Amino acid sequence: MRLLAIIEYDGTEFEGFQVQQRKRTVQGELERALRQITREKIRVVGAGRTDAGVHALGQGAHFDTAWQQTPAVLRRALNAVLPNDLAVRSLVQVPPDFSARYGATSRTYRYTILNQPTRAPLAQRYALWVPEPLDADAMDAAARCLIGRHDFGAFGTPPRGDNTVRQVYRAQVKRQGARVEIEIEANAFLYRMVRRVVGTLLWVGKGARSVPAFEEIVAKRQRAGEAVPPQGLCLIAVKYDTVTGDE
Repeated sequence: MRLLAIIEYDGTEFEGFQVQQRKRTVQGELERALRQITREKIRVVGAGRTDAGVHALGQGAHFDTAWQQTPAVLRRALNAVLPNDLAVRSLVQVPPDFSARYGATSRTYRYTILNQPTRAPLAQRYALWVPEPLDADAMDAAARCLIGRHDFGAFGTPPRGDNTVRQVYRAQVKRQGARVEIEIEANAFLYRMVRRVVGTLLWVGKGARSVPAFEEIVAKRQRAGEAVPPQGLCLIAVKYDTVTGDE
């Protein structure tokens, strides 16, 4: 049977999602745990390949198995042997032709900035510290320029091929106390797209670029900012059409 797992992980100690030789990855840990429990050599296919240091709250991944018990039993067994920085939140049976990658209708990323004068050691694994004051309202206005179908080649490169057109459904910036959160939902993302968008939005927040100037960057008439560090980035959710099955 084919199963869809929704997984959560702290990406700090991982070299990204995808298997790499002699490196610790999310896919590698999942496949190792599945082999230990099922005695099968199972290949896990993720909805996205998060980079080293990037976290996930709702990453999707599918795999095939001859497991004879319920998905709920397998989920409990996996969580018993997986490391503490990785967990399977849900596990459901899906059709044999389902793809966690190609079946996704959207993906949502959140980037968190800690905007205060003094650094916060307890937040450094999950947020980027920016001591300078940021205008979150201006950043939000700029982020809304991303909504729609655009060529986002200014912000990243495609994981394969040369198509840099993506559809952004939602983009917003919210301040909650010292935390500034940037959320973007799209059908798919370019390599390092979110991190370069955030780097460019920081120009706006610091007053170095205007909202119209950001719109010019979206139109590829100006150069985008550099990618911010990975620790503030989290894959919040991957959406699929209705999936039924036992957790």
